Amino acid sequence: MTAQTKGRIRHVALSVKDPWETAEFYKQAVGLQEVMEIDGALAEGVFLTDGVVNLAILHFKSDEASQGTGVDFVGIHHIGFWVDDVVEQGKIARNVGATWIMGDPDNPDGYEVKHTDLNGIIFDIAAHGWAGSQKEPGSADNVANLNPQRRLAKFDERRNRAYAKYAAMRGKRVPQAAE
Repeated sequence: MTAQTKGRIRHVALSVKDPWETAEFYKQAVGLQEVMEIDGALAEGVFLTDGVVNLAILHFKSDEASQGTGVDFVGIHHIGFWVDDVVEQGKIARNVGATWIMGDPDNPDGYEVKHTDLNGIIFDIAAHGWAGSQKEPGSADNVANLNPQRRLAKFDERRNRAYAKYAAMRGKRVPQAAE
């Protein structure tokens, strides 16, 4: 396998009803770190990381935006592979039966290109990785996509409500906003 045909699993996306509650669960349960929040055309949500892999916790805004799973789907939505050459890797994937569903397959610098595999499972390929991910941890030529934490003020209430729920479960006093 050449470097251009080697994909590294660096992204898993969950489709959930409440991304902030789910994100807080994974932060509390297994210690993942929050990297950023998004409010895009397709979905809103939270990105977490273990330092190598990005976990996107998303709520899709419409059936169309969900890329075939449906707006109410809850579960693993797709996985993402960090590749060296998106255009070449996409050609290889399509030559062995993948079906392109979105993203510019001819743009080597684009965000990501989504396909489905032979079972209809969605996967991304990207040449840049995802927030909080690392291409080859420990190697001298590692590339890391370690953005500083970015939070969107519009989600403060949802984030605080999720934090309060888990703090209450642990029996901790949650300070009021005025304190």
